[in-house]
Amino acid sequence: MSAAETPQGLFITGTDTGVGKTLVAAALAKLLSERHINVGVMKPAESGVDDPRQLGADAKLLKWAADSPLPDAQICPYRLRAPLAPAVAAAKEKIRIDYSNLVQQAQQIISDHEFTLIEGAGGLMTPLAGGLLMADFARAIGLPLLVVCRPDLGTVNHTLLTLFSARNMDLPTAGYLINNMPVRKTAAEETAAHTLASLTSEELVGILGAVEGDDRRKVAQLAEQIAALPTLSLLAKYLPTAFAER
Repeated sequence: MSAAETPQGLFITGTDTGVGKTLVAAALAKLLSERHINVGVMKPAESGVDDPRQLGADAKLLKWAADSPLPDAQICPYRLRAPLAPAVAAAKEKIRIDYSNLVQQAQQIISDHEFTLIEGAGGLMTPLAGGLLMADFARAIGLPLLVVCRPDLGTVNHTLLTLFSARNMDLPTAGYLINNMPVRKTAAEETAAHTLASLTSEELVGILGAVEGDDRRKVAQLAEQIAALPTLSLLAKYLPTAFAER
C-alpha cells in the first residue's frame, strides 16, 4: 500500500457500551499528538451529557488528548441528555440529527488533518439518525474500523458478531484490540485472545491491561501500552507515514 493510498484515520468502535473505546481513542490521539502529528478527533453524537451546551465527558477527553483547537461544535455536533442511543435520545429530546451534515463535517475534519480518529457511540448497530446506524456513518466516511472489545465472558460472541457485521457491510477493518485485561484472569479472560484469533481472519492488534486513576491518567497509561505493543506494526499502514520517524 502506497502512502497516497493509506487511509487518513481510524473509526473506533466497540463491541458494546462500556468497553473503553473512548479511552483507547484518546490514548491513540495522545500518542499521535505527542509525536507532533496533526490529529483530528470527532465523536458525532454523545448521549448522557448533563449540560449539552458543553462537551460531554467522552468528547472532552478526546479534545484534551489530541490537544485539538477544533471548536466544540465540530468535535461533537450532537450532545444529548438521555443515556440512550443517539437516534432514540434525539427523538426523545425533539432534536433532529442532520445525518448528511454530520458526514460532511467528518469528511472536512479528515481533510484538514494528517490523521483523524472518529469514535462512534455504542457499537456498529447503534441507531444514529432515523433508520441509519453507526455502521452506515462509518461506511459513509470510509475510515477502517478498529474494534475495541472486552476480555471477559461473552466477548467471543460479541466480537465475532461485530467483525461479521463489518464484513457483511463491506466495512474495512484494521483489526481488533482487547482492552482492560486484568492481572488476575478468569478462565474466559485467559482464553479470549487465542479463541478469537482461531475464529476470525482479522488481526488482533494487541491486548491492553487494566489501568487505574482518573480518565486522563488512564489515557496516559494506555498510550504507553499502545506504544509498546509488539504488534503495533499491524496498525502501521493505517498511521501517518511519519509516525515512526517522530
